[in-house]
Amino acid sequence: METNKRGAFAPSDTREWFERRSYSHEKFNDVKELARRKHELGLTVSLVLPSRNVADTVGGIVTCVKSLNEEAPLGTPLVEQILVVDADSEDGTAEAAASRGAEVYSENELLSHYGDAHGKGDAMWRSLSVARGDLVMFADADTKDFLPQFVYGTLGPMLSVPGVRFVKGAFRRPFKSNESVELDGGGRVTELTTKPLFNLFYPELTGFVQPLAGEFAADKELFSSIPFLTGYAVETGIMIDVLKKVGLGAMAQVDLGTRQNRHQPLFDLGKMSYSVLRAVARRLRQDGRLQQVRDPSSPDFLFQFSDYLHAVATPEGLKLREHVEELVERPPMAEILAGSRD
Repeated sequence: METNKRGAFAPSDTREWFERRSYSHEKFNDVKELARRKHELGLTVSLVLPSRNVADTVGGIVTCVKSLNEEAPLGTPLVEQILVVDADSEDGTAEAAASRGAEVYSENELLSHYGDAHGKGDAMWRSLSVARGDLVMFADADTKDFLPQFVYGTLGPMLSVPGVRFVKGAFRRPFKSNESVELDGGGRVTELTTKPLFNLFYPELTGFVQPLAGEFAADKELFSSIPFLTGYAVETGIMIDVLKKVGLGAMAQVDLGTRQNRHQPLFDLGKMSYSVLRAVARRLRQDGRLQQVRDPSSPDFLFQFSDYLHAVATPEGLKLREHVEELVERPPMAEILAGSRD
């Protein structure tokens, strides 16, 4: 496998990185050439779709990827493994994916000795134990307008640009409310939480248009060398950890156009924002950049179990609701696989 050395491109600032490492999906739309390039490099690709109650969309995504493979030269598919890791959905998600030809696993059965999976991030981490590709791409399974460019655009820089080891999708996120559409009104957690935090604490990452995008890829070696946070904190943790591991010059982003995900209720967005905040705070503390102010004798308390309090007005009066969410950090997969061989 051809690997890229850290330091091949060391941008002087975010602006230089943005100019050098931001691409359009159209640059990589020659699927035949991209597949040939992948074959020449001796690489294989696994596409992972973490799934929960997405029976109405996951089948179409699998079909889209298979159609993309048909464009590639015979015997050189762009994606060798389509892997659906399902949260034991009750709506027939697993069946819908399997019927279209995907390889389907229950997230709770993979590495089951770690207990039941803790949301999306855990499903992604566990997928690495069965992903066979040299390159691993993740994609959201709830996208209604999934397009081929989401795949070839995300993989393109890793196959075509020397030095790139991690690629993040970028796109416009429309927000639909009744009959009106606000073209850039989506991605509220990204705009109100993640980007301000990155500006303050990780300015190197401020050039990413969609740091929480579900479409991103890296070589499996890189993914296996970093820990994964569970739940909605996973993308934030990955961005920070990849930056530390390979440097900004080995990271890139690709404009994939416009995409539409399911919009979340305001309360769920608050919990998502809280997960992002905790992910950043955890990394800052580990780097010695954040002082622990609560229960210093137990430094992990705040970052392991933390109550999320939500004040709300209801027909019955004012309520203060408490939600306890566990934030677990799974170790690098390379350590797990090495242990299983001992």
